[in-house]
Amino acid sequence: MGGGSEADFMIHGIMKYHLFGQELWITTTTVGMTIITIVLLILAFAANRAMKRATEVPGTFQNILELGVEMLEKMTQGILGPSARRFANYIGTIFLFILFCNLSGLFGLRTVTADFGVTFLLGLVTFAIVQYQGIKNHGVGHFTGLFKPLPVLFPINLIGEFANPISISLRLFANMLSGVIILGLWYGMMPIFVKIGIPAALHVYCDLFSGCIQTYVFCMLTMVYVNDKL
Repeated sequence: MGGGSEADFMIHGIMKYHLFGQELWITTTTVGMTIITIVLLILAFAANRAMKRATEVPGTFQNILELGVEMLEKMTQGILGPSARRFANYIGTIFLFILFCNLSGLFGLRTVTADFGVTFLLGLVTFAIVQYQGIKNHGVGHFTGLFKPLPVLFPINLIGEFANPISISLRLFANMLSGVIILGLWYGMMPIFVKIGIPAALHVYCDLFSGCIQTYVFCMLTMVYVNDKL
């Protein structure tokens, strides 16, 4: 183990500031989210510009965009059916955001979704959309349904409603954090000669493979929860 340095997989504070009397920090997560947001905005503007100038013989970028839209339509229609168009924009947005956050470790950033504050907020947004659709489509029945099929099951049904956003946020967080910890331990504790080559395979699994799978799972579960209230 000689030559290794201290393992580091924690969230670090970069700059401290005060707001309304509270001490707040800009952390590595904040930096990562900012960079990803800027990249996604640039891609969005570029995509909008490309589609406005779309030609009958598409170029590479236009082909990628059209393929992405077709895949998004198939994914949403498979779960949401006729309501797919209403939620395609949201599902597409969180898919790209979570995917880029999961892959951020490949570019030297601490994986953004390895911060429970990020994944929990995503879960809360899903929870809000699900509850809104339930009230909109079923009215009072959205609440009385918690007493079915038997009134005695109300506590279990209620816990289930609140467990959904927690479960999807914890699933995403735990899977990505495990990759951060494994890579942090490897880079921090292994000798220098095993830090070349081998970590590439770890990044492929922990960041690329697991990141893509968890993005897909989060979006699929979101659509399942929403579809249950339609």
